[in-house]
Amino acid sequence: LALMTRQLATLVRAGSPIEEALGAVVRQTERNSSRRIFSAIRSRVMEGHTLAGSLGQFPSAFPVLYRATVGAGEQSGHLSEVLERLADYTENRQHNQQKVTAALAYPMILLLVAIGVVSALLRFVVPKVVEAFATLDIELPLLTRMLIAASEFLQNHGLTLLIGIILLIAGIVWLLQRPLWKRRYHKLVLRLPIVGRIARGINTENFARTFSILSSSGVTVLDAMKISAEVVINIPMRESVLESAEKVREGMPIHKALERSGYFPPMMVYLIASGEGSGKLDEMLERAAIQQEREVQAKISTMLSLLEPGLILVMGGIVTLIVLSIMLPVMGGMSQIMH
Repeated sequence: LALMTRQLATLVRAGSPIEEALGAVVRQTERNSSRRIFSAIRSRVMEGHTLAGSLGQFPSAFPVLYRATVGAGEQSGHLSEVLERLADYTENRQHNQQKVTAALAYPMILLLVAIGVVSALLRFVVPKVVEAFATLDIELPLLTRMLIAASEFLQNHGLTLLIGIILLIAGIVWLLQRPLWKRRYHKLVLRLPIVGRIARGINTENFARTFSILSSSGVTVLDAMKISAEVVINIPMRESVLESAEKVREGMPIHKALERSGYFPPMMVYLIASGEGSGKLDEMLERAAIQQEREVQAKISTMLSLLEPGLILVMGGIVTLIVLSIMLPVMGGMSQIMH
């Protein structure tokens, strides 16, 4: 979507009619599914339908924000500028998602390796050592007995444990698809110390940037707020945006309505108040989005920088306990032989 939006924006800005620009995008697209979608959109545009209306035939490919912004650009006659902003927006979101995915890759691989190493030790190494302990006429230390119990449990019930974990994860996923439990989970996330601030920052950034694009494209404030609520993933925050839109409809200033919800940071509320007072709301919203983006990235970087050494320490600690539980009986047996 980011690549095609940039191509379309460049061609429209260069003066190409929309149907020719869509045709060029179709020719340059390598994926068959994308080519079919843009071919169908081009056919509808050539039949006289608007671009926004044609995009509406594929809601899974083009979100509400995208269609509403394109529609506003068509009505105002500034489609090229709107497409440029949409291209920047989609590219920025893709870039941020790639950065988070790349940052999480190493800790996840490290965690899987740690689980694999410990499971292999308990499943294959410890039983061999236990056989050797059987020849020693000594009382095994508590740490060794706990290790043997863990190893026996994994051997006897390992498959059951794995199935139980899979069923537990599937049950949690099923529950989170239910609106009531999903809302409770989202509310819980907002209360967590570090994760809650990150979730609040991401949703605030998405809302502010979307609101800015819609506002600058000529969409009315009320419609912009309602459409921007669609990109707020957290349910309580989304509901607070919709409630704020109702307050704005009744005459309350935007910053006052958002401030009353308690979910949005003071800096964003201050910037929106400044934008309302100066008549530059879209610029202030963009600044608020940039500020939230920087803050979230700093928090995620800090959390990941602590997570990696933390995982290494935990893995090292578990392996050290396993080695100690094996060495203690050996050392005890040697001391008995010496005496």
